[in-house]
Amino acid sequence: MLNSRRLRYGSSAQSNVSTVRDGIFTQEGDAWKRSRELLRLQFVHKRYDDLELFRKVVDNLVNVLPMNEVVDLLQSSQSSKTAGEPTFASAFNTAQDLVAKRLRLQDFHWLVGGKRFTAACADVHRFADQIIDRNLSRDKEASNTGKYVFLDFLEENTLSRTELRSQIINILVAGRDTTACLLAWTFFLLVRHPKALAKLREEVSSTFNGSTNIIRSELRRMNYLQNVLKERLYPPVPVNSRTAIRNTILPVGGGPDMKSPVFVAKGEGIAYSVYSMHRRPDLYGMDAELFRPERWEEDLPINQNPINAKWGFLPFNGGPRMCLGSE
Repeated sequence: MLNSRRLRYGSSAQSNVSTVRDGIFTQEGDAWKRSRELLRLQFVHKRYDDLELFRKVVDNLVNVLPMNEVVDLLQSSQSSKTAGEPTFASAFNTAQDLVAKRLRLQDFHWLVGGKRFTAACADVHRFADQIIDRNLSRDKEASNTGKYVFLDFLEENTLSRTELRSQIINILVAGRDTTACLLAWTFFLLVRHPKALAKLREEVSSTFNGSTNIIRSELRRMNYLQNVLKERLYPPVPVNSRTAIRNTILPVGGGPDMKSPVFVAKGEGIAYSVYSMHRRPDLYGMDAELFRPERWEEDLPINQNPINAKWGFLPFNGGPRMCLGSE
């Protein structure tokens, strides 16, 4: 299904209900291919081996956390925001909430949101414009440190300011809530599984030995950390969908045993649940509903079938539209 050329990513109404308007998430065909190629070059992992970029925001969060007491991480993360972020965060959350409702209504999307949706989108666009203006106004010669600047590349390779803004918002949509969901659920689960938390802390301690000089390659070698992050109970995108652009037949999924073909008429939508699939006992064992990072070191049922191994674990989706940030 994710690899089929007979199914498209979104619907014809998607760009009309979305915060991002015309961007990689709502585009099809040549426009999507151009955006994909433009953004793909920016996600080469070697550009991000140096994690210094994240130090300031992590330090901001750590500095507002009280020690040796129960912590409301959501409240603490709100307290660590810099100037201008609360307005953007509120507008972004409002826009995304209304987008989810408008998508369900398709051609009747105009029934939801109204002026509230328009105002939220305007605030999000204003925030993106501020990023663009700040980058355009800086003295690039004086600030040239030899480091790669993502915005500089986008400015040179986009056709208009509107396209530049759309691509920036697409990146914000892709990276903001998904990363927040991953971290939030990871903290949620670790607090409830003290043995896993203790094991992870031991790995962190033995790997860095008190050093704060952390690089990406070292994080990748931390097996238990990787297992914790992969423990698939709460995928960042739990449900997704496709729309048939012509009459097509899915090879399996029909009948009482779900092994018969399924006819999908042109224009019909198909939803699939990554959340449910990641909890299947036939893929992850009889304790698939439990948080147990050690399972990734075992011979899981999912690995005994090449199709299941490729398509049974989809934290970054799959097929041609697989998430660019998977690395």
